[in-house]
Amino acid sequence: MQYDVIVIGSGPGGYVAAIRCAQLGLKTAVIEKYSTFGGTCLNVGCIPSKALLDSSEHYHNAANHFKSHGIELSDLKIDIKQMIARKDEVIAQNVAGIEFLLKKNKVDSFIGKGSFINKSTIKIAKEDGEIIQITGKNVIIATGSKPTSLPFITIDKKRIITSTEALALSEIPNHLVVIGGGVIGLELGSVYARLGAKVSIVEYEKSIIPTMDGGLGKELQRVLKKTLGMEFYLGHKVTGATAKGQKVTVHAANSKGEDVKWEGDYCVVAVGRTAYTEGLGLENIGITLEGRGQKIPVNEYLETDVQGVYAIGDVVKGAMLAHKAEDEGVFVAERIAGQQPHIDYNLIPNVVYTWPEVASIGKTEEQLKTDGRKYKAGSFPFKASGRAKASGDTDGFVKVLADADTDELLGVHMIGPRAADMIAEAAVAMEYRASAEDIARICHAHPTFTEAFREAALAATANRAIHI
Repeated sequence: MQYDVIVIGSGPGGYVAAIRCAQLGLKTAVIEKYSTFGGTCLNVGCIPSKALLDSSEHYHNAANHFKSHGIELSDLKIDIKQMIARKDEVIAQNVAGIEFLLKKNKVDSFIGKGSFINKSTIKIAKEDGEIIQITGKNVIIATGSKPTSLPFITIDKKRIITSTEALALSEIPNHLVVIGGGVIGLELGSVYARLGAKVSIVEYEKSIIPTMDGGLGKELQRVLKKTLGMEFYLGHKVTGATAKGQKVTVHAANSKGEDVKWEGDYCVVAVGRTAYTEGLGLENIGITLEGRGQKIPVNEYLETDVQGVYAIGDVVKGAMLAHKAEDEGVFVAERIAGQQPHIDYNLIPNVVYTWPEVASIGKTEEQLKTDGRKYKAGSFPFKASGRAKASGDTDGFVKVLADADTDELLGVHMIGPRAADMIAEAAVAMEYRASAEDIARICHAHPTFTEAFREAALAATANRAIHI
């Protein structure tokens, strides 16, 4: 059982790396700890959360918007068990798809806990106690991440829960308290707010989605409060959370140091994710974790200090995004095969799948100001978009940031309908180092949401937007 490449972990980074290695003629094995492939993203992350977001959006629209379209409904109700069952079926279909792709590409799959004996020998401990060993010339660590907790909070997985348990509730909460105003907290909060729960977001920073362009967080907060009634408590430092019976009490200190508390029936701890490296046996090959996030240190080629051992995705520095892990998986596979791929980390899109959706790529205004780079900005509101008016999705805007001298696109930030899909146009443009003028000169179909991107680019080039 000698392989060219052994991949530990079958999430987006792992299975994509394994398939690309196999495509390049490398004999490849993938090891997965759990009984299903796909990692966090497929099983308890990206895919199931999008399934629930989609279902809850249908219900919310039926309850609040169908009447304006001339569609009358009566006796509208939620079957939460069916909603969860549909989500589970979506997961099952995707898991089966990955199993098919691995077999199609002749990747050998092993179910069990993988760990290093030495840099080229991996022990696989199966659930039934059986131990096997395989060896490989190269090893790719792609073990992903797990939800982060707070040291003073005990997650009981019943009332005080993580995103994993929040994806499988058997009832709609009366009051859901979410600790964390980042992507995970806002998406899960949106699901249950749409279904009728009172949702309170408690965030340490002074804005939600604090790593994205400041204007996006302000607009998203305004819209979620207006459309879903979500409550936001920013600049609050959580100090504790306790569960008693069917109630949860969350305490925090506000900006004045005063104690504030919330009582709900569920509390979701959504304060980020931590690299999952437990039990890998990294100490056996001399790898020491670094930084607050306990990441695996790698060089520019994603190779560790141990030759032939690579790491990708959530276990290394950078944004914890499935598509970043996928790109890194392809990158490492092609490096092993002797090719010269590249990744531009500045051009990896970031998306929040609330409604309106939020998407961003490149530099934010805050970053450009900090860097002292001269830039010009143009924005266009969706309330001036004909397509947005037709669909009733007029909240949000597109912002384009361009170099003051060269006009090259430096950043594109969107909040509005289908922003998650629209950001791809900006990604393509920026990969080719397009200018705002280039986008302004491209004919966009009418009426479409993407016209807002063109109008924002026009606004950035001598304030030439047509429809505002």
